[in-house]
Order: sequence, then structure tokens, then C-alpha cells
Amino acid sequence: MKSFRCGDVVPGCHQELVGEDVADVLAQVDEHARRDHGVVPDEDLVRAVRERVRDE
Repeated sequence: MKSFRCGDVVPGCHQELVGEDVADVLAQVDEHARRDHGVVPDEDLVRAVRERVRDE
């Protein structure tokens, strides 16, 4: 399992995303970023997220 805390990239956001692997977490991050932050993830955001994905 992998996890990512959005607040590690977007201060003040308390969303934590958990998935089977990095690809699963990235898919959830994409949906969350678009829906809750109004942001379309670009290369820099994806890189920042990948660097902060942790093992559960």
C-alpha cells in the first residue's frame, strides 16, 4: 500500500489518499486536484507528489 498527504504539497489540505501502488495514488491525486483545488496536474505537481508518496 502507498499513501500521500495532499498537505505535503498544498498547505492546509487534510486529504490523505491511499492506494495499492503509486499509479493508483496518482490517479486519486489527479481527481482530487481537479475536483477540490481546481488544478490540472502538470509535470511539476506529479513529480512533487511522487517524491512524497510513502509506504503504508
